[in-house]
Amino acid sequence: MINKNNIRVALIARPNLFTIIGGDTIQVKETAEALKKFGVTTEIILEKEIDYSKFDLLHFFNVITPEDIIGHVLKSKTPYVISTIYVSYREYDRYHRKGLLGLISKLLPRDTIEYLKTLAKFILRKEDVSTVKFFFIGHKRAINKIISKAQLLLPNSNSEYNRLGKDYGISKKFIVIPNAIKKNLFVENPSVERDIVLCVARIEGQKNQLNVIRALNNTNYRVYFIGSPAPNQLDYYNECVATAEKNISFIKFIPQTDLINYYNRAKVHILASWFETTGLSNLEAAAMGCNLVVGDRGDVRDYLGDEAFYCEPGDLNTIKLAVDKAWHSPKNLALQNRVLTNYVWEKTAEKTLEAYKSVLNF
Repeated sequence: MINKNNIRVALIARPNLFTIIGGDTIQVKETAEALKKFGVTTEIILEKEIDYSKFDLLHFFNVITPEDIIGHVLKSKTPYVISTIYVSYREYDRYHRKGLLGLISKLLPRDTIEYLKTLAKFILRKEDVSTVKFFFIGHKRAINKIISKAQLLLPNSNSEYNRLGKDYGISKKFIVIPNAIKKNLFVENPSVERDIVLCVARIEGQKNQLNVIRALNNTNYRVYFIGSPAPNQLDYYNECVATAEKNISFIKFIPQTDLINYYNRAKVHILASWFETTGLSNLEAAAMGCNLVVGDRGDVRDYLGDEAFYCEPGDLNTIKLAVDKAWHSPKNLALQNRVLTNYVWEKTAEKTLEAYKSVLNF
């Protein structure tokens, strides 16, 4: 019997959630914390062995890593929902990634590429999967099975759900659960001079820092990149550092509390990615009063509408022009207010709890 006053939920995410920090790291952690304020008992689980009897509901994250989820789906009879976080690496992998993987990406379908990536990590790096049955099921069939058995999908936007439906031919009940920020943390200090361009993101090809560097090299802008390199893209990071001129600086990953000083100094925050479902740093920067330059890919328009400066990730000229326009424009109060009003973890947790209750029928 489920205690309606104390729902017990397992938040199940990728095993390296806290060693390779990404937007989903923040999403999982903040969702768990915010739900506790509504009386939900939450536990973040990264292991493949779980005592399912402890929980009324399972909440999975990242449908693009079905190898981390499918084992639980095959073993557990506990109902589950999934925050799909359906990112597409296809454009970057096929047209811009270098080396063997870039070559293979031009020749093979997306799901085959993702399957081979998982197999390689399993064999070469000894990275575990939730069940070895994944390798017999395959990437695409695993995703379809996970979606078909889910009680509810929780995408971050309508755009994300539509893309997932198009790619996998699914039609499934869903509730949009937007990404969010800590309202009491990201508080602007109007007295600080805004004198930098900032990019907060893990350093990797998908985030497109190299083209931003090329576009802003030897300009009058002081540019800071804050983020650690993705473990498998050290060559990309080294190329970024080698390409950067004296007006560009790099700072490895720092906690959100330490980011505040840089957001306060940033007149412009740029995330010219080849794809973003949201870009949590976009929301953080907007809340702090930065003007935003973003790549015109993915789901960012669902959040930012016409209140950001859009660029073509592969065109250095449009990147530079967008930064120029953002730098010389007044602070976008409408965007700042929209983020602080709609995209905060308390509201996200409230919607998540509504989704849980709909699945548990109360």
